[in-house]
Amino acid sequence: MFPFNVPLFSGKELKYLKKAVDDRLLSGNGSFAKKCASFLEEKLGCAKALMTTSCTHSLEMASMLSDIKEGDEVIMPSYTFTSTANAFVLRGAKIVFIDIRKDTMNMDEKLVEGAITEKTKAIVPVHYGGVPCEMDEINEAAKKHNVTVIEDAAQALMSLYNGEPAGSLGDMACFSFHETKNFTCGEGGAIALNGKKYIERAEIIWEKGTDRSKFFRGEVDKYTWVDAGSSYLLSELNAAYLWAQFEIADKITAARKKSWEMYFKKLKPLEDKGLLRLPVVPGHCAHNGHMFYIMLPDPEARGNLIKYLREKNILAIFHYIPLHSSPAGKKFGRFHGNDANTTMCSRRIIRLPLFYGIKEKDIDFVVKNIKESMGRG
Repeated sequence: MFPFNVPLFSGKELKYLKKAVDDRLLSGNGSFAKKCASFLEEKLGCAKALMTTSCTHSLEMASMLSDIKEGDEVIMPSYTFTSTANAFVLRGAKIVFIDIRKDTMNMDEKLVEGAITEKTKAIVPVHYGGVPCEMDEINEAAKKHNVTVIEDAAQALMSLYNGEPAGSLGDMACFSFHETKNFTCGEGGAIALNGKKYIERAEIIWEKGTDRSKFFRGEVDKYTWVDAGSSYLLSELNAAYLWAQFEIADKITAARKKSWEMYFKKLKPLEDKGLLRLPVVPGHCAHNGHMFYIMLPDPEARGNLIKYLREKNILAIFHYIPLHSSPAGKKFGRFHGNDANTTMCSRRIIRLPLFYGIKEKDIDFVVKNIKESMGRG
């Protein structure tokens, strides 16, 4: 079976893992973790980056830093992974889902302000496929109503919005280094803080509710339990693996974008014939080549194509089931306005194989079979 994803291995991972083992530095916030955090701070221009065990945990930290309490409301798209919502549900929030744009699959920025109530505490834009949301309008609405903006940038490291990095556009941002992401350590994440006011409490939450970070900097003579928190630090082994990829981040991004462009060029004739729709990237945005998807005319056409590709040993997948239609989504949230695009798009999308190291002949193989399945081979 031709894989949908192959986790990235850049070449130096084993060397750095061995160094971490030889140095007997295996727990969190070691030298490799600090290098990874510094890389993010430099790329994003953020006040502070903290490496975490997952993007899920980064989102949980963001929820705590936003002081989410029982009965608060948090606005987000329904077309996202469960972690985006769970982080706030765990704090007792009600999730307010809004529709997505049909072109970028991102939350419709024009619907944000209308969803804000006196209970709204945060807005969580999700940069789908590495294409940034329309952050100017989202931030404008948030500022007007004194609401925190938390970017779910799980898929968007190295993407740009009006020349500014995704993850630098809200109050804070959360990243993923899961094996399906552009940069991976199997499981891992980071939270980027775009305001110094968050740093002190973030370090405490991150260090199991203690002021341990201050102790290691010599700012206190002992550390103690001062707030709620958890064990969110990324293992040094994971960080060592990840650092090998951050070292060549530009090379990895360029290669993925080149593969993305190949798909686009080779499938454009099918879009011109009205047989499918290709991804849309607004001119003021720069994506990171995270994923390549196609949109089929209807669910039946999608099902037929997925089946055909599997018969040809090509794994193509779809996601997500809209959260507002799930059992937990109905329990913990509500949909504001009309579901004009979310469900429709979720039933028509197919994600094609894309990973660092994919060859042009592999892309040709996938495209050839898509064309053949549509009788255009």
